Amino acid sequence: MDVRDFDFALPPELIAQEAAAERGTARMLYLDRQTGAITHSTVEHLPDFLRQGDVLVVNNTRVFPARLLGRRVPSGGAVECLLVGRVADAEQPSSAGDGEYWHALMHPGQKLRPGAQVQFGEAPVIRGEVIERRFHGRRVVRLWTEGGLSIDAAVDAIGHVPLPPYIKREDRPDDRDRYQTLFASRRGSVAAPTAGLHFTGPLIAALEQRGIEVVEITLHVGYGTFQPVRVAQVEEHRIEPERFEVPEAAARSINGAGLEGRRVLAVGTTTTRALEAVAAAHDGRLVAGEGSTNLFIFPGFTFRIVCGLLTNFHLPQSSLLMLVSAFGGYRHVMDAYAAAIEERYRFYSYGDAMLIA
Repeated sequence: MDVRDFDFALPPELIAQEAAAERGTARMLYLDRQTGAITHSTVEHLPDFLRQGDVLVVNNTRVFPARLLGRRVPSGGAVECLLVGRVADAEQPSSAGDGEYWHALMHPGQKLRPGAQVQFGEAPVIRGEVIERRFHGRRVVRLWTEGGLSIDAAVDAIGHVPLPPYIKREDRPDDRDRYQTLFASRRGSVAAPTAGLHFTGPLIAALEQRGIEVVEITLHVGYGTFQPVRVAQVEEHRIEPERFEVPEAAARSINGAGLEGRRVLAVGTTTTRALEAVAAAHDGRLVAGEGSTNLFIFPGFTFRIVCGLLTNFHLPQSSLLMLVSAFGGYRHVMDAYAAAIEERYRFYSYGDAMLIA
């Protein structure tokens, strides 16, 4: 397929720059994946669209404040760093020094060559050294602190919430709460699994009262969620591996639903990818455990687990839109997006929701 098939014109004012005034009050477009019929509703009415016995699977990853602002040493020039993920032990430089090694995106890229020294924050201080240059602006950096404070604790203290690039404002203290889901417990993401942002305690209670089981898995969202599709043909795109974990209880509930003919609905594209990656490796069943996946889902993919999908509205020509089109049907999804634009839905991370079932 041509990547341009997933393009659409979105008025800039529909890109949500702020979270909804109150969590759980977003609009929700329901798309019947069999007929293409569209219903306009709100997230608080999600239980009305589900069935007793459904299993709703959420992603419990937690976003960490991965964006660091600092300066070069000794020149004092401004530096920005987005921590993408720790370097695996097997990939660390042979001359590894003290500290932790991270994959990062850094600005200004041209000036930050191997050996460059940087500093982030004042109290606490994180010091860094550029070790290697990688493709697409990537760096391997060595980070260390003084006084025995861990890197995680220092990042939590001085880091900034890594809001997506289409949110054209600086992060604020309230983003630390609003760009985090109700389920967030497993630290490790640089972006929120945004479909989960709509859930509240009362909504969970209403779902459970309806006889809908909510189970948790983990997929740590990496920078690849923002990564543009740089190829002309969809099939040539590759996405970066992301770590996942499926607990035993979740695997048992989801496999049980499948055996009994009950539906499994994924909250978000991240949850979908984790479930389908494990199922693809185990003949359609979930097996508890940890791993990583670079599964790229696009039209033509055969879903083995997911029967319904709650998601937000995604970027034109993005891998996330391709996944949604694979599940809902290309024509149905593109028609639904056109309807959402006509009805002035709010798009992207802080925007409205779409349920496909």
